[in-house]
Amino acid sequence: MTTLLNDAEIEERLGDLTGWTRQGNEIRKTFQLPSFPSAIAFVVNVAFLAEAAGHHPDIDIRWRKVTLSLSTHDAGGLTQKDFDLATQIDEII
Repeated sequence: MTTLLNDAEIEERLGDLTGWTRQGNEIRKTFQLPSFPSAIAFVVNVAFLAEAAGHHPDIDIRWRKVTLSLSTHDAGGLTQKDFDLATQIDEII
């Protein structure tokens, strides 16, 4: 089982990320892309990262805006998996 992070650990890890915010038991970020096709391409790239990690975000696509939400559902909250995937996502944008 994956270990849940406590509030201090979550805040520390959020400090290492840009633009991600905590909302309850998830971290979330909205990405603004130059066009709808580029937003879809970004989502496809996120899908490959998520599949490789075995950890899948909730994805909301609104024209050129893509909002990603990460939480380790089977653990019931935030774990290192969420922050690792967030870091990988930020690296591809």
